[in-house]
Amino acid sequence: MRHALLPALAVILLIAGCATPPVLGSRSTVTGVGPDDFLRLRAGPGLGFRVLVGLPDGTEVVRRDCVTEAFQLWCRVSPAAAPGLTGYVSADYLTSD
Repeated sequence: MRHALLPALAVILLIAGCATPPVLGSRSTVTGVGPDDFLRLRAGPGLGFRVLVGLPDGTEVVRRDCVTEAFQLWCRVSPAAAPGLTGYVSADYLTSD
C-alpha cells in the first residue's frame, strides 16, 4: 500500500512546485523594476509585510530559497553588498546569473 502512494505523492509534489526551485545561494540580479522605482525587499513573503529597503535595477542578490504565497513566487534574498540583510522579493523581478 505504501508503495502505491509514492507515485501519487510525486505527482502532487510536481504539480505543487510548478516553478523549478533555485539552487541555494545562487546569484540573481534585480531587473524590470524601472529607472525611477525600486523592488521592495520585504520582511516576509507577501505584500502585507513591511518594506525593509528598496532595490534598484541591477542590484545583485543571493537567492536563498523561494515559497509560493497567494499564487505568487517569493524568494528570500540578501543583497550581495549587504549579506547581513535578508528579506523577500517577488521572483518576477529576478534573473539568474
